[in-house]
Amino acid sequence: MPNPVNDPTALLLGSILALGRRLRSERPSGSLSLSGLGILGTLHRKGALMTHQLAGEERLQPQSLTRLLADLEEQRLITRKRSDVDRREISVAITAKGRQVLMEDMTVRRAWLNTAMTAALTNAERETLFAASRIMSKLASFEPAL
Repeated sequence: MPNPVNDPTALLLGSILALGRRLRSERPSGSLSLSGLGILGTLHRKGALMTHQLAGEERLQPQSLTRLLADLEEQRLITRKRSDVDRREISVAITAKGRQVLMEDMTVRRAWLNTAMTAALTNAERETLFAASRIMSKLASFEPAL
């Protein structure tokens, strides 16, 4: 097994996980769950989705999604509507309140990240990080060929 200190993949993974933990710790107190925020973020980016599409996007089991959607709907952060074509299908959309909750959470974490990058990194390091973020987005959306 390679030594994690010398393994670039292990170093990348460790730094991604550490930054993720730090960003989660900077969330406002009483915030929505990370799963709930993920759903709101997906609906904000992609628009209304059928439940099976949303489950796929979030990589959640339908049973887990059902519980999360019930909670989000109760808080009026999403709406659910049965399809007129296929009554088994349910469309899920983010509400104005859901967008507000999402934006408030993102604003707090973005502010911390911006402050940290400005204080801890040089201009060149920030530029490198911005370039790496585009590459990391490609990795995040990678699907292996079957």
